[in-house]
Amino acid sequence: MEKKYILDQETAARKIKRLAYEIVERNYNLKHLFFAGIQGPGTTVAKILAREVMSLSSIKVDLLEVAMDKRNPKTVAIDQPIGFSGKTILLIDDVANSGKTMLYAFLPFLQDQPQAIQTLVLVERTHKAFPVQVDYVGMSIATTLEEHIYVEIEEGVISGAYLV
Repeated sequence: MEKKYILDQETAARKIKRLAYEIVERNYNLKHLFFAGIQGPGTTVAKILAREVMSLSSIKVDLLEVAMDKRNPKTVAIDQPIGFSGKTILLIDDVANSGKTMLYAFLPFLQDQPQAIQTLVLVERTHKAFPVQVDYVGMSIATTLEEHIYVEIEEGVISGAYLV
């Protein structure tokens, strides 16, 4: 399986920094945000972004992890069951493929009445099977249906992303 790299570590870090600026600009009037990383690489992206956002602004960021089986997302759980009424949530994943994972990840938050739910992915594929619009995108790439994108993480750092 040949890996075609679309992001290296330095480029990924620049994209994360730019995304952090976008988050701060859009949410300048908020004191508090909840970053909900989808289990696996999405959680790592959320942790890195939280550090960046808090270094750029006075916005307090609480990290949550959304656990689910991405292939069969019947059960979705949050590691910290708290009320989200009136809160702003940023749902974060590494890659948006079909939009299915992101769509199902909304479920636990919709039990309350959040003020807003925003979405962020490091890499977005340009075709989706589910109606999910991503608010913050690090990189958008056109792929074939047979191609897949993987984000590599080493010791809490995004080391790259590749296409297979």
